[in-house]
Amino acid sequence: MKLAVNTLIPQVSDFEELLARLQAEGFTIKRGKYVSCLVPGQERFTRLKTLGADYTEEAIRERIEGKRTRTAKAPKTERGVSLLIDIENSIKAAQSRGYEQWAKIHNLKQAAKTMNFITEHKIEQYTDLTAKIAEIQTESEQAADALKSAEKRLVDMAVLIKNVSTFQKTKPAYDAYRKARNKDSYRAAHEREIILHEAAAKALKAAGVSKLPNLTALQSEYEKLQEQKEALYADYGRLKKQVKEYDVIKQNIDSILRQPREPEREKGKERGE
Repeated sequence: MKLAVNTLIPQVSDFEELLARLQAEGFTIKRGKYVSCLVPGQERFTRLKTLGADYTEEAIRERIEGKRTRTAKAPKTERGVSLLIDIENSIKAAQSRGYEQWAKIHNLKQAAKTMNFITEHKIEQYTDLTAKIAEIQTESEQAADALKSAEKRLVDMAVLIKNVSTFQKTKPAYDAYRKARNKDSYRAAHEREIILHEAAAKALKAAGVSKLPNLTALQSEYEKLQEQKEALYADYGRLKKQVKEYDVIKQNIDSILRQPREPEREKGKERGE
């Protein structure tokens, strides 16, 4: 989302054109008190203002008009400074300007939680954090793919089990029908069973089943696959939770390290504005 906005800002003349270009790129726009966008492939809308201070509607308008430049993209920690020390220094610097003012901008409890997290997980550099996030996201995507594959296999097996079971149950009636002297009369008396048998046979043939599989073995395999699916679901849930947790920590760190040294309103007062 950020990449799309950053790319389009130099190309458009106003905010409305930006939204129109986003729609043309496949984004869904929802207007309200705040403008929200649905990124292709995502399930939930994202408010522009939640992307950061440079992505509020007002900030984007100012960037389009050339009245505002974007905040530095990468925190100084990417240059190799200890992440924990850098956070501590940022907090100390902020507190030296007045605890109350700093507390309005950042939550000290969140800062403490963030520092405890990176200490506990032995995250020494900002690059370590981004690498870990990328690693967990990759694992989460792989778990999601494995889960989808298991779910599809379960659906296919359920259909196969149903067709094999139907085929077996209706086979005696169908065999008798084929041997009957008066087929029309026999079919009329056993029409439902014959139709079900023919449909099951047709479905099995379409699925490439030439030799009827063992129904008990199929049911056993289905139960095992169901257990695997539950394990994959739990694993995916755990990884998804980790991704969210690390994203929150990264947002906290970015927020702390990018805290401006002096609020704009305070600057204005000092200049007598």
